[in-house]
Amino acid sequence: MPHRPSPVRYRTIFLSDIHLGTRGCKAERLLDFLARHDSSTIYLVGDVVDGWKLRHGWYFPPSHSEVIQVLLTRAKNGTRVVYVPGNHDEFVRPYVGHMFGSVEVLDRIIHETADGRRLLVLHGDQFDVVLRWARWASLLGSVLYNALLAANGIVNRVRRLFGGSGWSLSDWAKRTIKGAVNFIGDYEKSLVEEAARAGADGIVCGHIHHAAIDDRLGIAYVNTGDWMESCTAVVEHFDGRMELIRWTEEHVAAASGERAGRSAESAPALSDMTA
Repeated sequence: MPHRPSPVRYRTIFLSDIHLGTRGCKAERLLDFLARHDSSTIYLVGDVVDGWKLRHGWYFPPSHSEVIQVLLTRAKNGTRVVYVPGNHDEFVRPYVGHMFGSVEVLDRIIHETADGRRLLVLHGDQFDVVLRWARWASLLGSVLYNALLAANGIVNRVRRLFGGSGWSLSDWAKRTIKGAVNFIGDYEKSLVEEAARAGADGIVCGHIHHAAIDDRLGIAYVNTGDWMESCTAVVEHFDGRMELIRWTEEHVAAASGERAGRSAESAPALSDMTA
């Protein structure tokens, strides 16, 4: 068995949209990421457990329970863990302001980076117009998204048989279908405006499963992505620089020593764009 190196340590790790309790959740990949990355603070930016899905049938394999156990153990051992619930884990929202063991539950929070910037952290579903005004449409969208994930899994298995790499059908749709592109743009604009109202320098959110770090709207916008397809986390280095890490199957293999020299893909550093 290859020797596992010590975890890479960061000041902060931001995770969202894990969707424990669904078959699309990449819990094993998240466990691998957590085993190789550590931090002083972890923000869980909503939709950690998918209460919508669990209401219609129980699915919670050991790997999903292990994710919760790893996070609780880190909180118990001194890592600050802040849980900001989303719409799929809205059952946690009545407990905002309380503690689950050593885990803080908050509706939103201002995070101050090492270089002094103030970032508003919230899930973001409050700014989803479809969710606010047509909940039934959002529920239907959730069902269709899970069906798309299942179809995408079949496509990727066929691609790998012929030597191809993994490909995300839903990510392609988000980037190319006009309505989806417009929705993402409107969502980002609404979140940036909320950060400005809060007097913050930027926003960290999740919800739409579209990982990004940019400041094209004048205020830093950071979306942590998800752990169903993109398998992304945002980390803050000890100098305040923010980085988007995409933990793909290839990166898991590389980190395990099966493909030496490969490392996690990263987005442009936030500090480089906002300096």
